[in-house]
Amino acid sequence: MDLKEIQNLIKFVAKSGASEVKLEMDDVKITIRTGSDSDTTIVQQVPMQAAPMVQQQAPVPATPAAPAEPAAATANDDSKYVTIKSPIIGTFYRKPSPDKPVFVEVGTDVKEGDVLCVIEAMKLFNEIESEVSGKIVKVLVDDSSPVEFDQPLFLVDPS
Repeated sequence: MDLKEIQNLIKFVAKSGASEVKLEMDDVKITIRTGSDSDTTIVQQVPMQAAPMVQQQAPVPATPAAPAEPAAATANDDSKYVTIKSPIIGTFYRKPSPDKPVFVEVGTDVKEGDVLCVIEAMKLFNEIESEVSGKIVKVLVDDSSPVEFDQPLFLVDPS
């Protein structure tokens, strides 16, 4: 089972509303647990020999720091903007590498398909592209922060 298939499985489970899914194949055991506070994914690779089991755990997302009341107040102001969300769980980076400039800043004009950031998941760097043309209004995530599936990353003004 490759990374894409695992990511698609995580997305499917998150959307389905199931609380726990276990999948066992010849060489892989996957357990995905979803809850109100966090999502946990455990992937276990079973070696062909009688060696000990390798266990990897995806980063557990941090709880949101913003209280619910200000979020509700800004939701009305931000309704005219398009929200770019994370398609995967991983670590958010604004730069392609530490010595390079950021992909986009607040006020940057972007076209559909422009790279906005990268998200590292299981040692793979996935470029996140803009879904719309417009201007970056707000960056919602700090650099090098863990992000969840479907977490808002950017607000874009399409006008």
